[in-house]
Amino acid sequence: MMLAIGLNNLPLIKEGDELEKIIAKAIEEKGIKLEDGDIIVVTEKIVSKAEGRVIELNKIKASKKAQELAEKTGKDPRLVELMLREFKEVIKIGENFIIGETKHGFICANAGIDQSNIEEGKVKLLPENPDKSAERIRKFLEKKFNVRLGLIISDSFGRPFRKGSVGVALGASGVIALQDRRGNEDIYGKKLRVTRVAIADCLASLAILITGEGNERIPVVIIKGLDYLGEGKASDLLREKEKDVFR
Repeated sequence: MMLAIGLNNLPLIKEGDELEKIIAKAIEEKGIKLEDGDIIVVTEKIVSKAEGRVIELNKIKASKKAQELAEKTGKDPRLVELMLREFKEVIKIGENFIIGETKHGFICANAGIDQSNIEEGKVKLLPENPDKSAERIRKFLEKKFNVRLGLIISDSFGRPFRKGSVGVALGASGVIALQDRRGNEDIYGKKLRVTRVAIADCLASLAILITGEGNERIPVVIIKGLDYLGEGKASDLLREKEKDVFR
């Protein structure tokens, strides 16, 4: 039986905090017994905060290009300047949005820069290397609790053809990120030809039902009862540009 447990006892995270130790303490305080196969989902916001990825907007000077894009989109020029620094390619712009590819390879709006649950006048950038951050946190928790774990760093993205955001894995370690089902048989014995399952994104979406998007303050979810440990990374989920039929 699958079980998902949210941790609502973490303090507000700030730059320089040893996040893995804070998560371990929260697990111990809740009396949760970690077991082999558990998967821990951590929201990227607390990872970014701990890693110093929070920026004061009044310290940002907008370039001419940022000012031009701001006029076209209606966005704060300083915010656009940060987006241009985080994007490696701008793909589409419109009223109040800029979509592009980040340096990580994520296709998303506004370079993943967020102002929610951040102090006034500040914004949060995505972690610089989410897979590496996931690996660091996982290894610490595995050693601390003497178990084999998977760890996902999650965020929420919108989708091109459907309303609403869903969970996505920005970083992953110790877990299958992309499950290749090609060659398996369906119920009629026909071989699957194209099916690959974004396991890490599915787990991130499961967790977001608990972490929420507002003032829930549940930034960590422990998922039990699933068999998805493996050697994957979230970067396994990125589609090659030449195979992206929507660009």
